[in-house]
Amino acid sequence: MKLLRSGSLAALLFAVAASLCGQPVNPLEGDGRAIRGGAALFRAQCAACHGADAKGIANIDAPDLTRIWSRQNLSADAVFGSIRNGVPGSIMPSHSLTDTEVWMLVAYLQSVAESGVIGLPAGDISAGRMAFVESCSKCHRAHGLGGSLGPNLSSITLQRSLASLVASVRDPDASVRRGYKPVRLVTSGGYEINGLIKSEDAFSMQLQDDTERLRSVTKADLQTVERLSGSLMPEFAPFELVDQELFDIFNFLQDGARE
Repeated sequence: MKLLRSGSLAALLFAVAASLCGQPVNPLEGDGRAIRGGAALFRAQCAACHGADAKGIANIDAPDLTRIWSRQNLSADAVFGSIRNGVPGSIMPSHSLTDTEVWMLVAYLQSVAESGVIGLPAGDISAGRMAFVESCSKCHRAHGLGGSLGPNLSSITLQRSLASLVASVRDPDASVRRGYKPVRLVTSGGYEINGLIKSEDAFSMQLQDDTERLRSVTKADLQTVERLSGSLMPEFAPFELVDQELFDIFNFLQDGARE
């Protein structure tokens, strides 16, 4: 696993100090590369019990980790401790990961958390609506506007933290949820289909193509299946969408979610 390149030493020292002092704030929260590394660690260490999407598996007594922040009111260092030390009386074991790796796991869990925005900076709701239409509505839907290729954002500010929302815009490849993983298919007749995998089994694949149409294809009829890495969502750098424009969009989303 690759360590963080930019500021990696500072992040490591901060992580170690935070863990020793019971620091409730994750020093890697919102860091796209940390989230990406945490997602890889999660798939290797945790997905067998908690599911690939961190929402748990029905026949295993392991919780939905996207809800632990809001339902159990946990702090980052409490989750750090549960990962490091395990949970007594449960099937959750202790882990011998480094402090930085544990904080990366916590950063990933914070990125998929359904906890809601706290302390959203002030923004212009009308400007946010216009920015949403211009930058987001081709794929996302919110409050009656937009498409359906990406997740519906109508209640996203009630589910995700501010840091994870900003990270999902700045580095969308860091965490791609189940149902939104891109694929490129070529049929035996040479016809190309691009879209998002919604579900699949040993014989067929269900997807939403890039025209937003739901389709089912038989794997025996496919010439190639190319599972693409990352997200279909483009990366919005700060010079393309400044922080205040993001806050305007989030205020627009939050205003509609309260209605």
